[in-house]
Amino acid sequence: MSDIRGLLIRGSEKVIGHYRLLLASAKTDSERQLYQTRIDREQRLLDQLQGNFPDRSAA
Repeated sequence: MSDIRGLLIRGSEKVIGHYRLLLASAKTDSERQLYQTRIDREQRLLDQLQGNFPDRSAA
């Protein structure tokens, strides 16, 4: 299971990196807001994967 978690963590980090590139090149406020929202959502998922929040399997 930890191999899968590691894969998901690396994937989330890559997604965040790509969204940051898109955010840097965004031309409108709506684009910037969209990418920032997606970065925030992906960061929350990454935090959960890294154990910064209790996961459901621990319950």
